[in-house]
Amino acid sequence: MLFTKRSYSVTAVAIAGLGFASLAFNACSSVKATHNTAGVHDTLQRNPVIKNKYTADPAAMVYKDKVYLYTGHDVAPPEKNFYEMHEWLCFSSSDMVNWTEHPSPLNVKEFKWARDDAWASQVIEHNGKFYWYVAVEHATIHGKAIGVAVSDSPTGPFKDARGSAIITNDMTTDTKISWDDIDPSVIIDDDGQAYLFWGNTVCYYAKLKANMTELDGPITKINGLPHYTEAPWIHKHGDWYYLSYAYQFPEKLAYAMSKSINGPWEFKGLLNEVAGNSNTNHQAIIDFKGKSYIVYHNGAMQTNGGSFRRSVCIDYLYYNKDGSIKKVVMTTEGVQPAK
Repeated sequence: MLFTKRSYSVTAVAIAGLGFASLAFNACSSVKATHNTAGVHDTLQRNPVIKNKYTADPAAMVYKDKVYLYTGHDVAPPEKNFYEMHEWLCFSSSDMVNWTEHPSPLNVKEFKWARDDAWASQVIEHNGKFYWYVAVEHATIHGKAIGVAVSDSPTGPFKDARGSAIITNDMTTDTKISWDDIDPSVIIDDDGQAYLFWGNTVCYYAKLKANMTELDGPITKINGLPHYTEAPWIHKHGDWYYLSYAYQFPEKLAYAMSKSINGPWEFKGLLNEVAGNSNTNHQAIIDFKGKSYIVYHNGAMQTNGGSFRRSVCIDYLYYNKDGSIKKVVMTTEGVQPAK
């Protein structure tokens, strides 16, 4: 039986005999209210990059010489062994090291049709507007759903772009679970066509209309992704498309490559191992100022960090000459300031 991050408690996983990773990472000292100054005085411990609150399920976007980091916000108290998330957070940086926190630009309450659960998300810019695809619990249709919000600014505020979900659980029937419609990732291809990827235990994708708020055609199931669990991230580098995802449980990251956004996808192997003290693994991959980066989360915060109180980290990503990706080394040091 496959357990996923949305379907169990710590106790249930222990009973199932899966266990949790016990890798130890050192967390860094606290930072001032809205800036991560880690690395200015201590070049050895920049990860996690946000230290004044718990952050999870990162997505990153490069826009006008800045990186915008969007995360979930874990607020589960220490005694609670499950996710509690009600809003999304936004941070920006010009160097990948010093981060400015902006007021929360989006809360699950913005989606009147949703019940709660501000889970994984991604923001993308299109024609001067910013579209935020999010996973939430639907209030009237059983299961998880994907919504989309829009703003004129990368830092918001964001407003519900549809007044309804773009994906609901009754639109996908390959599984019998209620949480298979989560973890949206979006890409705009070179020809201007936008695509939405998502899914838990099954990976789906579909075209988006030019308005970025409606599907433009059928939902397609992607085959050939071994041990696919969740957290798809779609990106292009050079002539290759990359589909990375959470692999097995506890989760590692793996990836596949293709010359076409429509596949076929060739599985290439692991990107990283289980992230320290966290049974989930969730990634964003970007290029910025001539370097490639992987953004992910672990449970390494010194105070009560763990699978339900996670923290975002950043490390370098390296491509081989044939386009394949070198296995990521997860570090406490993190990255140097980008110039």
